[in-house]
Amino acid sequence: MFIKYALSFGISLAATLCVMPILIPFLHKIKFGQSIRKEGPQSHMKKTGTPTMGGIVFVIVPLLVMAILDHQAFFSLDVLIVMLAYLGYALIGFIDDYLIVVQKKNDGLKPAVKFAMQSVLAVLFYFIYQGMASTAIDLPFIKEPLELGIFYFALVFIMFTAESNAVNLTDGLDGLCAGCSVIAIAPYIVFALVQKNSDLALLLLAVAGALLGYLKFNLHPAKIFMGDTGSLALGGLLAASAMVLKKELLLLIIGAVFLIETLSVVIQVTSYKLTRKRVFKMAPIHHHFELSGFKETQVVLLFWSFGLICAVIGCWFGVM
Repeated sequence: MFIKYALSFGISLAATLCVMPILIPFLHKIKFGQSIRKEGPQSHMKKTGTPTMGGIVFVIVPLLVMAILDHQAFFSLDVLIVMLAYLGYALIGFIDDYLIVVQKKNDGLKPAVKFAMQSVLAVLFYFIYQGMASTAIDLPFIKEPLELGIFYFALVFIMFTAESNAVNLTDGLDGLCAGCSVIAIAPYIVFALVQKNSDLALLLLAVAGALLGYLKFNLHPAKIFMGDTGSLALGGLLAASAMVLKKELLLLIIGAVFLIETLSVVIQVTSYKLTRKRVFKMAPIHHHFELSGFKETQVVLLFWSFGLICAVIGCWFGVM
């Protein structure tokens, strides 16, 4: 089985490294470039026109690798749910990206429509999953699981909608979201291996390999962005993995970077509405660090480091 794991990771990595140099000039040619928010840091305006929708590659490549290496995995409900979440949220992101590219402004789907689509998928995955799994959740250091009953629906709904949006908010600096996502996926690979869920481990290894391949082209200065196609897909993947592996609460620790990014936006918006004052120079919080004098690469390394610490702690809690 080790050979399959290595092949899953290696083929995805190699395939992505081969596809990206072909995709980037193609996206340039058809003018699928990113529109940068005018409200964002002025230093980012030079990124306007950088090809987007790069997430298509690290969504499609792992699924093709799985079809080649282990097509039987498609009959596993755990893998099917994670795959559908990955593809479903990627599709929402693709529609959003496409509208942005066509309209040449950073609007895309209306927030209410986007949230409604995310919500529908969250509800769908809950009903698919609840028929074959417990509504109890595991708690670190406690042997007896906590039964949530109907409240498990609320947890799943929040996980999918919040995580997909949180990862999306983190995609604001070159390499930030991709790097943090690889780090966050790693503990779930460990959990899948510990639980002998080899099919899911293969899928997550394939995604990690493809993400690392993409990251080579997304590091500063980025030659391509993942777009909402990639960031929403990664959020859906993490939420679905946490659900099927029964490590739901650990997502708060493992994905702490995404949580903090989201909280910074909530705090900023709430503060401004109530007091007309801003807590941060700009939200999400990675922009606050930029405007405080940190270089973009320094902010990314800082967030990666923090994410790695949280992932190790979350992984330790999860295997105890």
